[in-house]
Amino acid sequence: MPIYEYKCANCNEVFDEFQSMGASNDNVKCPKCGALKPERLFSAFASSGLSSGGSVSSASSCSSTGPFT
Repeated sequence: MPIYEYKCANCNEVFDEFQSMGASNDNVKCPKCGALKPERLFSAFASSGLSSGGSVSSASSCSSTGPFT
């Protein structure tokens, strides 16, 4: 179940909420003031460039040896 980040329009509290994908914010209440329907914020998860094996993968096709030395 994904975690969504919300911001209350009433008190500006930012908080997280577990919800199923595609669920609306109609039943979400601000934990600070109790206001309904906070704004869902856009949160992007970070990718550290690690592969599933735990090593850093390089997408570069440049090499240190070539015609321009």
